[in-house]
Amino acid sequence: MATDSSTAAPTQPNKLVSNGALRKTCAQILSAAGLCDADAELVADTLVQADLWGHQSHGTLRLPAYVARLRSGAVNSKARPSLVRDGGAIALMDGGGAMGQVVANAAMNVAIERARKFGIGAISVRNSNHFGTAMYFTLLAARRACIGFIATNASPAMPPWGGRTKAVGTNPWSWAAPAGKHPSMVLDIANTAVARGKIHLARQRGEPIPEGWALDEKGQPTTDPDDALAGVTLPMAGHKGYGIALMMDVLAGVLSGSAFAGAVAGPFQSERPGRVGHFVLALNVEAFMPVSEFEQRQDELIQALKQTPLADGFAEILYPGEPEAALEEKSIRDGISLPGATFTALEALCREFDTAMPHST
Repeated sequence: MATDSSTAAPTQPNKLVSNGALRKTCAQILSAAGLCDADAELVADTLVQADLWGHQSHGTLRLPAYVARLRSGAVNSKARPSLVRDGGAIALMDGGGAMGQVVANAAMNVAIERARKFGIGAISVRNSNHFGTAMYFTLLAARRACIGFIATNASPAMPPWGGRTKAVGTNPWSWAAPAGKHPSMVLDIANTAVARGKIHLARQRGEPIPEGWALDEKGQPTTDPDDALAGVTLPMAGHKGYGIALMMDVLAGVLSGSAFAGAVAGPFQSERPGRVGHFVLALNVEAFMPVSEFEQRQDELIQALKQTPLADGFAEILYPGEPEAALEEKSIRDGISLPGATFTALEALCREFDTAMPHST
């Protein structure tokens, strides 16, 4: 029987803000917290872009936790990612404990550069941190006529199949591919029933979570986000989600020489470095066929999907990445609707760092 959510914080009204102003404010705060201007602008862009896409579990909500980790030294604000092994199409990168976004951005750009030269670029990454929304980085590849892939490991969130304590991370991954005249096709998922950030978001909004997302500390189903965060997040698709998560840890953690399983530290604590690992891949479409031919075939694929007869209750068939592209367009036009608690936390950071709040739309 699911527990109730009576302990959740009261809901605060959402606030509409301009994406440009929000990006500027976040960058100023991150810069004041120790990042160089270029790194601060990159991290701010990833946060606001997540909000634009509707992925608010990985958006501005994360800013206070990132600031806390910068202040404590859990994240090395001065570190620069570097290649420690270089085999041409394949390389090993050490992030030096830098912000995950800085490391993932560097790794994907190297992967794209190698893919343009060799047809494929595969970069294994160690000593990184939480990097936010995975699709931010795979889309870098798609915009340069490559197919991009990224996997990361994460702090323990789910039990191994048959267990009841945390041992495996959500270990999300993303693919992105050009889609010609359409927005890029992009998939970004965690291997749990839901990303843990969405449980944090539900707690911040004062909302219950759906049944099937998590178990409490006693191993009982719960709809209370606090109990869920103290317990375990369930894998998607049962044993299949657990298996995929484990293999992503092999790619991101074991192969890279970074931490894995319970040794990975999460972004909502500021006591120790994340020691997160990533695996980044870029495939140059031109190495397989002309880009124009690939894009035409992608268009044919999308049209075939959209011509499928609709099931009851559905108005349209969408491909992965299409909902985010539509919401981004709307949010740029109308403003980002920030959860009230996120807005309040942002106000506190602005007061602390003497930074102007983003104006409302």
